[in-house]
Amino acid sequence: MAKEKVVLLYSGGLDTSVILKWLADEGYEVHAYTADVGQREDWSKLEAKAKASGAVSFRFDDLREEFARDFIFPAVAFGARYEGRYLLGTSLARPLIAQGALNHCRRIGATIFAHGATGKGNDQVRFELAAACLAPELKVIAPWRNPVYRARFPGRTQMIEYAQKSGIPVKATASQPWSSDENLMHISFEAGMLEDPARTPEDRMFEYTRSPEQAPDKPAVVEIGFEGGSPCSVDGVKLPPHELVLRLNALAGEHGVGRVDIVESRFVGMKSRGVYETPGGFVLHEAYRDLETLVQDRGVLELKDSLMPRFARLIYNGFWFAPECRLLLKLLADTRRIVTGKVKLKLYKGGVISLGRSSPASLYDADIASMEADSGTYNQDDATGFIRLNALPLRTAALRDRKLQSGPQR
Repeated sequence: MAKEKVVLLYSGGLDTSVILKWLADEGYEVHAYTADVGQREDWSKLEAKAKASGAVSFRFDDLREEFARDFIFPAVAFGARYEGRYLLGTSLARPLIAQGALNHCRRIGATIFAHGATGKGNDQVRFELAAACLAPELKVIAPWRNPVYRARFPGRTQMIEYAQKSGIPVKATASQPWSSDENLMHISFEAGMLEDPARTPEDRMFEYTRSPEQAPDKPAVVEIGFEGGSPCSVDGVKLPPHELVLRLNALAGEHGVGRVDIVESRFVGMKSRGVYETPGGFVLHEAYRDLETLVQDRGVLELKDSLMPRFARLIYNGFWFAPECRLLLKLLADTRRIVTGKVKLKLYKGGVISLGRSSPASLYDADIASMEADSGTYNQDDATGFIRLNALPLRTAALRDRKLQSGPQR
């Protein structure tokens, strides 16, 4: 009887290596899938490690360009911040990784999609909602929600013992007092010492950014160019999407930009503490919004601002491929067309300061806005009627309230 084919999201770490071997021991034909979304990893030995752990095949996709172009840049254009602060680096990567794995399922005829996300986190939801949207016919295996698996591996010690006994080539090192996850947009840190919301993160934890105190005393000035709502150049040099993000990560990180320490509301119901480094993403958010103020209609800006929390929540909760999110992305695409121009920014000791912006699509008209002599384009006398009409309901309500306060007439 043929074994069922499983595509497993595989990182090469202890968890997914043990899960891979366990699935093979359970009688599945396991195919490992890895996506590069900007992690700084040595990918050269990953295929051999996966096959040594029991994989029948290994697939590696470089998705860095797609991640920057189709996920990071739209989120920047919407100004997406979950609960007003988190720039959604992990949340944006998960649907793309899942999409790559689901495409591989179709490619090899797999009937099962598997992942190693914990049953307490958001990633399990993100992976499985992507599967529900893109490949609803597939079954899903999530070992950490399997009581038998948890009983077999209640902790890291048992996983290391199993790896050693099974010949799984995993290097077991002393655990850091936190866990981290990295991609092109950010590094996230959680767990360990960070589970105390009052405890200050150690500076040695950070990888992308200097502390503002250690940042250079001389600020950096950077100019970012945009075309059709996407960043396209840094200091006049055209760059592919993922290289542009890398360039800004290095520059902004050097100047201490992009650290965020928050307590957030996980979709599964609990509060969790997360620390994030998003240097390039933070700069892109500031630059895009600055350029939008020059080229975008006031009503469009207000509409986007009202929809942004909903869009950010959809991303955070894993609904990237859902109809509601697709609709918002279509609306966003229409607003992005006009966002072309340049923004100059100063990076200094963790801060980002706008120095100026320009665009061929600018709505700013100096003849209208000037405080100097009237050009005839704007007639100040028109403001009298404008104010009178806007004040009418206010005057009416104020007169009514005064009448009510004076009591009944005798």
